[in-house]
Amino acid sequence: MGLLRQDTDSQAGDNLAPAPGLQDLPDLVDACAAAGLAVTVTVDGEAGRLTPVLDLTAYRIVQEALTNVSKHAAGPTAQVHLTYTPRHLTLSITNDTGPSRPAPSAALHGGFGLISMRERVTAVGGSFHAGHRPHGGFEVACTLPLENREVSPDESPAP
Repeated sequence: MGLLRQDTDSQAGDNLAPAPGLQDLPDLVDACAAAGLAVTVTVDGEAGRLTPVLDLTAYRIVQEALTNVSKHAAGPTAQVHLTYTPRHLTLSITNDTGPSRPAPSAALHGGFGLISMRERVTAVGGSFHAGHRPHGGFEVACTLPLENREVSPDESPAP
């Protein structure tokens, strides 16, 4: 779905463009808003610099999950929650259905979005879960290990 494609996403033959990362999340949220999807983002913990691979992985998970919300969710809202600890970054992307709205039925069928998210997370040693929420809506959640996180000069490496 090209609806949420960013100007910063690489085009064919444009290998010099920097890969997107979580610093580009505000632009992604703006693109979602322009497409009619209201996204709220909350962050817990102190965000440190991520390795380029982890940063790209986290961004792509959020991007694909929001694309799925725009395609499959009954309502036009989504929540993105990032939780940083010294050893992990946990991402949770959820959407709710109102009491009179049915739970989305197509979210687990017909595409490779969830498969590619699982593969991205697994490739960096993380864990992944996606599924319907008990009270309605859908959640994509993953935990990415930060042991290989780039440490800034004023931080000491985690033991």
